[in-house]
Amino acid sequence: MREVKELLQAVISDFEGEGLKPDILLAGPGFIQYAKDALAECSLKIYRIEELGYDAVVADSAYLGQMKRASRRVSIEPLIRESEMWKEIHELDV
Repeated sequence: MREVKELLQAVISDFEGEGLKPDILLAGPGFIQYAKDALAECSLKIYRIEELGYDAVVADSAYLGQMKRASRRVSIEPLIRESEMWKEIHELDV
């Protein structure tokens, strides 16, 4: 999904703008399932974390736990809801 790829790129750019180098993605199974195409092009090392559900955490492993800004949590749940809403609207065929 294009939106997920853009979301990940934006988070990575934010990190790089702060002088950090994101290298890992902790992702829930829902996030992985929904974003598998975007993750195939992702240069981050991906770890599956069941508890994250539809969320993921992008992080710079060199500073993880040392600095609050060394990680960012993102959720694709709003994207899924929006997609489902548009699907329902199109099915109404008004």
